[in-house]
Amino acid sequence: MTQTRDTPTPTAAPPSWLPLAAVGVTLVLWASAFVAIRHLGGDFSAGPLSLGRLVVGSLALAGFALSRGVPRPTGRQWVSLVAIGVLWFGVYNVALNEGEQRIDAGTAAMLIQVSPVLIAVLAAIFLSERFTPQLVAGLTLAFCGVAVIGLSGSPDGDRDLVGVALVLLAAVVYSVSLVLQKPLVAQLPAVHVTWLACTVGAVACLPYAGGLVSEVADAPASSVWWLVYLGVFPTAIAFTTYAFALQHMTASSLGVTTYIVPVLAIVMSLVFLDEVPPALAYVGGALALVGVAVARRTARTRPTPPT
Repeated sequence: MTQTRDTPTPTAAPPSWLPLAAVGVTLVLWASAFVAIRHLGGDFSAGPLSLGRLVVGSLALAGFALSRGVPRPTGRQWVSLVAIGVLWFGVYNVALNEGEQRIDAGTAAMLIQVSPVLIAVLAAIFLSERFTPQLVAGLTLAFCGVAVIGLSGSPDGDRDLVGVALVLLAAVVYSVSLVLQKPLVAQLPAVHVTWLACTVGAVACLPYAGGLVSEVADAPASSVWWLVYLGVFPTAIAFTTYAFALQHMTASSLGVTTYIVPVLAIVMSLVFLDEVPPALAYVGGALALVGVAVARRTARTRPTPPT
């Protein structure tokens, strides 16, 4: 049987340390994104920051993606790609950027970590996986943690609750996108999926182009370079290293590693922004992560459904 251009060719297994190194790069860069977004909040509003990051990310990914051949998705695959681009790269970025105008980077990173529970719920609904007592318990614990985080903020409580809601929206669209992405990466190279979805997200954010031009003109050069950093490192490089690690590790093992992101984000926020989450937010974050662990414990024992 001949291979099509869009079918990944088999490669020799890399050294055992290389996927772990790729995971480490991904986690550090994704954690730094929460800090960079918070830092840029004074110079860029949510929409223009999203557009700038996605344009840079798309351009950075284009050369690498096209070096592996021209992607030729089917019509049905394009539907999923457009949905992922609009949701994960468009809505996710705008919601997270706006949310971090209201809550600190560490708290935002903790809230995003409820997404594995949401993924388990979506799998139960759309992949015919049954609800279990562990899943219900995990969901309950996770959202109790979210409630505690929402009540732990500064005296400007309404502002914090809006920020929590926006970051939770980002977690929801991220979870939906991962469910949509699963069959795509089995049929198309992961870098093509990432590049096309990132480009779709950039197109969806084009209404913010005027704001981006104006804000880039007014922003200091250091902030413009931070925007470029977001596009090249946490977007283009981190998504590529994550896709590489996913080829050589189980999804469950890789998913557990993302629990480190809030810890890294909190440390980076302290070092670079002199900012940490409110004390009660740590309690909420711990509850949320315990809930995620309980729900994922059940998911890891179930066989993966065919794609």
